[in-house]
Amino acid sequence: GKHTVKLDNKAADVRVKPFTLDMGIKFELHVTISGKKINVSEIPELSIPEDWMRDKLELNFYKSEQGGGGAVENVNYDKQSRTAVITFLRPG
Repeated sequence: GKHTVKLDNKAADVRVKPFTLDMGIKFELHVTISGKKINVSEIPELSIPEDWMRDKLELNFYKSEQGGGGAVENVNYDKQSRTAVITFLRPG
């Protein structure tokens, strides 16, 4: 259906449309940890937009708060080199 969403004192009309999700993909990442940043390499090439990959990386390291993750400040993803630098809000 149609919905109205208010963002920053502005209203936007949005419409919900169903879509099919592809099967999940598991992959292995190689990580180097240093203070507030984690260097991730050998990120597999997936046929998804770069902003989706940044979101996936952010969620992965945010969810792992008990294992050394936490609130993410920035994700700098380089599709060509298949690397990313995850910067956290606090060192840990």
